[in-house]
Amino acid sequence: MSLVLGKRSLSNLVGVHPDLVSVVKRAIEITDQDFTVIEGRRSYSRQKELVRKGFSKTMNSRHLTGHAVDIVPYPIAHRLSYPDSKWISVSEALLYAADELDVDLGWGYAMWGWDKPHWELSRRTYPA
Repeated sequence: MSLVLGKRSLSNLVGVHPDLVSVVKRAIEITDQDFTVIEGRRSYSRQKELVRKGFSKTMNSRHLTGHAVDIVPYPIAHRLSYPDSKWISVSEALLYAADELDVDLGWGYAMWGWDKPHWELSRRTYPA
């Protein structure tokens, strides 16, 4: 039996680029590690608040255009603290789904060495 996205995840995918939505939906079908979409498209004011609080470092976020999502293993842990095995399972599913669907996808942790929840469509292939 495959996993399915919950109501919160589906709600958080509203306004997200269709290719990224397809990757997330395919990834949940092929993983054994449940995950949730904690954030998708953001308003300018939400992004400004996250920068002010230090949770984001830029006002040029791909979240503003619907080209990024934040995904964490489920159930949600306190302070987003998970064993590496859970992050690896989620990342493998997302990367496999992206490859299968021919979507140019980047992981915040691989790109910057931090921000494990962040996944975004490549600026090169998907300019805003």
